[in-house]
Amino acid sequence: MTLANPVPTTAPHSLLILLLQLAVLLLFALVLSRLAERFRMPAVVGELCAGTLLGPSVLQHVLPAFSDWLLPRQPEQMHMLDATGQLGVLLLVGVTGAELDFGLVRKRGTTAARVSIAGLVLPLGLGITAGFALSGILLPDGADSTVFAFFLGMAMCVTAIPVIAKTLLDMNLLHRDIGQLILSAGVVDDIVGWALLSVVSAMATAGLSAGVVVTSVLHPVGVVLSALLIGRPLVKAALRRAGRADGSAPTIMTVVILVLFGAAAVQAMGHEAIFGAFVVGALVGTSKDLDREKLEPLKTTVLAFLAPLFFATAGLRMDLTGLRHPDVLAAALAVLAVAVIGKLTGAFLGARFSRLSRWEALALGAGMNCRGVVEVVVAMTGLRLGVLDTDSYTIIVLVAIVTSLMTPPVLRFAMARAEEHADAELTTTDADLRAAWTSQGTGRPGASNSEVTP
Repeated sequence: MTLANPVPTTAPHSLLILLLQLAVLLLFALVLSRLAERFRMPAVVGELCAGTLLGPSVLQHVLPAFSDWLLPRQPEQMHMLDATGQLGVLLLVGVTGAELDFGLVRKRGTTAARVSIAGLVLPLGLGITAGFALSGILLPDGADSTVFAFFLGMAMCVTAIPVIAKTLLDMNLLHRDIGQLILSAGVVDDIVGWALLSVVSAMATAGLSAGVVVTSVLHPVGVVLSALLIGRPLVKAALRRAGRADGSAPTIMTVVILVLFGAAAVQAMGHEAIFGAFVVGALVGTSKDLDREKLEPLKTTVLAFLAPLFFATAGLRMDLTGLRHPDVLAAALAVLAVAVIGKLTGAFLGARFSRLSRWEALALGAGMNCRGVVEVVVAMTGLRLGVLDTDSYTIIVLVAIVTSLMTPPVLRFAMARAEEHADAELTTTDADLRAAWTSQGTGRPGASNSEVTP
């Protein structure tokens, strides 16, 4: 028996183009990420630049015929590349959720909460204000100005745990108190950031009304509660069963299946699939039945193949030529200023309220200011939903690049000053003690002359 209308397969030429796109994007991502790391910059910067070079910013102007052949404008061709990138970002977010250490949040509780809340509220408020002010320049046709403003505010308050962790590791700060505090505050930021993305995305797709707003807020809460009550036992049972098998393949397949089902469930609810992937990843990471060694091959595949491909694809969407217009350039500078000032100031104030020194507070602000991976995911989501156009998308990705580049030098400067300050305080304390002991005529504090005279 044969089907009357068999499903057509991918055309040979379309498959050829896809294979070449993947190979070229990965090649440029590899070369530029290694170059970025050699100059002590985050690898994600090089991966984004790979797409930027191959996109409309450079290649389209230098070799337009080759650009049109390699990156044709037919929707079906770009959809295949986008689908590969979407799979990559879902698994990246799932792996990131599995790597979060919620014990840090419990350990650093109050201080982390202060830093995170202040680092969220201030840039969120400034971003929303900037969104309304710049809507005349950056608002896409047909988009709602309120949704755009809220989306920009949400984009200003996110933090990128993967880039921060790599930066702290490179600077030997990962296991120091300040590094642990940055990570714990970043965990809180990540959780709130993905939830906010889900809320704003629902507003963009379902419209802006009181009912939609309330539903958009309650749905993420319902997702988290369902995950804790229903998802956690299912994840525990699945990981336990997979862990009994030999080799890492059953565990890897189980985790991928769980992440994709979680993403699909949240997508079916009208929210962003990324939030579902993150929640399931967090459940996987907190399960005592997870053998983390068996998950290493998946992490390697995601970080070495799928994530660079996603970032390179994200870079393809950038068009830096839009910055030649004075109003767009001014808007870009304004958004970058809002992003940096809001996050740095918010985290700084939260740290100072927790009685940290000003240099430690600056180090916290510098770490929390890093946007990197998360900002790119947010920008891609906004572009797909129609909340952003090419200019506003380019600006937000530029914020991700600039803040990721800013983090290491500012963090090094702040930590050097913090250590100098601590050494100065220690020297002053030692001098005061010696003066006190000398004035009492003895080498030990609190002893009187009568005690040392025979």
